[in-house]
Amino acid sequence: MTLVDLDALDNIVDPRPTIGVIGAGRLGICFALLADRAGYKVIVSDVRKDYIKNLQEKTISTNEPYVPELLKQSDIKATTSNEEVIKESDIIYTFVATPSLNDGSYDVSAVQKVVDDILDTPLVFTDRKTFVVGCTTNAGDCDKFAEQLPGMKVYYNPEFIAQGAIVNGLLKADMVLVGGEYDRKIVDLYYRIQGPEMEPNMNFMSLTAAELTKIALNCYLTMKISYANQVGEVLTKFGLDDEIDTVLNAIGADSRVGSKYLGYGFGFGGPCLPRDNRAFAHAAETVGLKNNIGLTIDAFNDEHSDFLANELCEKHKNKKVPFYFPDGITYKKGTDILEESQQYRLFKELLSRGYKVTVMELPEVVEKVYDDLVYTWPGQFKFIYREEHIPPDYHKVNF
Repeated sequence: MTLVDLDALDNIVDPRPTIGVIGAGRLGICFALLADRAGYKVIVSDVRKDYIKNLQEKTISTNEPYVPELLKQSDIKATTSNEEVIKESDIIYTFVATPSLNDGSYDVSAVQKVVDDILDTPLVFTDRKTFVVGCTTNAGDCDKFAEQLPGMKVYYNPEFIAQGAIVNGLLKADMVLVGGEYDRKIVDLYYRIQGPEMEPNMNFMSLTAAELTKIALNCYLTMKISYANQVGEVLTKFGLDDEIDTVLNAIGADSRVGSKYLGYGFGFGGPCLPRDNRAFAHAAETVGLKNNIGLTIDAFNDEHSDFLANELCEKHKNKKVPFYFPDGITYKKGTDILEESQQYRLFKELLSRGYKVTVMELPEVVEKVYDDLVYTWPGQFKFIYREEHIPPDYHKVNF
């Protein structure tokens, strides 16, 4: 990872404000560490006492590249007290969890708790501080938070990152989305994090427009993934499954389309894309729009998982030969995240149909699922950690 040459950052206002981060999870800690590396004083808080202790001792366990090294080199302060962060910070970022509700919208109660903490912190002059919401919220939520914090600058600044590559994503973001009026301090922060050679593409707009932009952009990605998978399904039914990559490469060669996210295989999963897609669908529903593209994408993604299972079982009817998952069962190889993983769903579907399955996977992932799996499908599956343990005969599952 190339470090930013801070001496090359001209025309940036000093002194640098103190950055506070409330919610130091996967994204929050990466953002905090990069702000620290860029020369800012940083203080973070989190509700997990053991985690904060590990941060203080610089010994956290993570699959995110660069984080252990950045933490060892950092001077960040870690606490369980939101009040401490609020008092000591000039710019208060929050990356708390906003879980999805059944209707597809986000539960922003944790963000509201941070707002309440700001209001309840004594001797805090809100007109001297800036509050930045970095977690995904519903359209209109940040306006409501701003109404509760009169005189305080309130911004919405979500990140577009991929799990397992958060630091790299923050350093090389194609676009920085900011809801709220132009603020030099936020621009300077990104210039210092990314470096002047990147010239961060800053996009300021209203709070609600930014909230919609975040979920609309990710809805486009889910649409493109689903489009590629439907093209693959059609070709498969025409008996042309061996030409799926050729066809998609041709389509992606058109500059109007592009090749990113245009590959055939598992549907989208993980903690971001499915949730943002449903949130965009919910936003469209709340304003009475019909022909909801988000709902259509979600339904197709669900059905595509069944399509993959049916095709594999049709091709490989011999249940004595195991299926082999070389890239694991998490939604993305190299992570430990099983949330909405189509790989994990396919794995369990094959087991339920009586097939044996071998999986190359990380020990920490196996620990999460083993007890439940062995109770339901004893003797049907095997987790391995090295290539020499791959079975001699197998049906390979990778797309």
